[in-house]
Amino acid sequence: MCKNIISSIVVFLTFTIAVLQLDTAAASGYGWGFSKNTEHKVPEIGKYQAMLEKYGSYYADLSGDKVVYLTFDNGYEQGYTDEILDVLKKEKVPATFFVTGHYVESAPDLINRMVDEGHIIGNHSYHHPDFTIMNKEAIQKELEALEEAVAGISDQDDIKYMRPPRGMFSEQTLKWANELGLVHVFWSLAFSDWQTDNQKGWQYAYDQTMAQIHPGAIILLHSVSSDNADALEKIIQELKKEGYTFKSLDDLLMKDILPDGFIGL
Repeated sequence: MCKNIISSIVVFLTFTIAVLQLDTAAASGYGWGFSKNTEHKVPEIGKYQAMLEKYGSYYADLSGDKVVYLTFDNGYEQGYTDEILDVLKKEKVPATFFVTGHYVESAPDLINRMVDEGHIIGNHSYHHPDFTIMNKEAIQKELEALEEAVAGISDQDDIKYMRPPRGMFSEQTLKWANELGLVHVFWSLAFSDWQTDNQKGWQYAYDQTMAQIHPGAIILLHSVSSDNADALEKIIQELKKEGYTFKSLDDLLMKDILPDGFIGL
C-alpha cells in the first residue's frame, strides 16, 4: 500500500514538473549574441537564424542594401535623449526607441517628442524581467502594460516591435510574441556603452560603430551614454558620406511584405 502511494506521488510530481516546464519559456533560454567582424559583413548567428526566420524576427536587413536602422534602448533617462533627438531631427534620420515602464513614467515629455517627430516606440517590457523564466500570461501582461502606458501619454496607440529585456529569448518566447502580434527586433551592431560610470569618449563610440558597420545593420545604442550622444552626429554624417541611407523598422517590415520591385500608387 505504502509503495503504491509513493509511486503515485512520484508520477504526480513528474507530471507537474513537465507541465510547469511546458508553461514557461525556460527550456532553452539564450542571451542574444554573435561573432563580431570588422569586414563590414552581416554577422553570422548560427542556430539562431532558423528560429528568427520561423517567427518573423529580425537582427539585420539581409537584402544586401546599403541601409542602416538606428535603434535605442531606453531603460531610464540620463539627460542625453534630447540631444539625440536634436541630432536625428537635424539629420532627418528615423529611429526606434525601445522603452520600459520606468522610462514612460519618468520621461513622458520625451516619449511625446519621439512620437511627434516621427520616431517609433518599441516595447522593452514594463519591468525589464527575464522573459525566458516566465509563462506566456506573465509576458503578455508585461508587454500590454507597456503598450497601454505609451498609449496613455502619446499618439502612438499600438506597438508592433519588441526587444526582449537583457537580450534573453527562447524559441518559446519568439513563438509567444509572434502569437501576440509582436515582431522581435534584435541587433547586428552593438558595443559596451551602457555603463554610465565607464564612458570612454565620443571617439570610442564612433570607432566601434564604424569598425562594425555593414549593409543592413540594425544598430543598438543605449541612450544613457554620453559617448553615443556626442558621437551620433559624426556617425550619421560619415555613414551618409559612405553611401548609407537610414530607414525605419517599418521600412524593413514592408520590404519583406511587398514584392520585389513594387511601386506604390
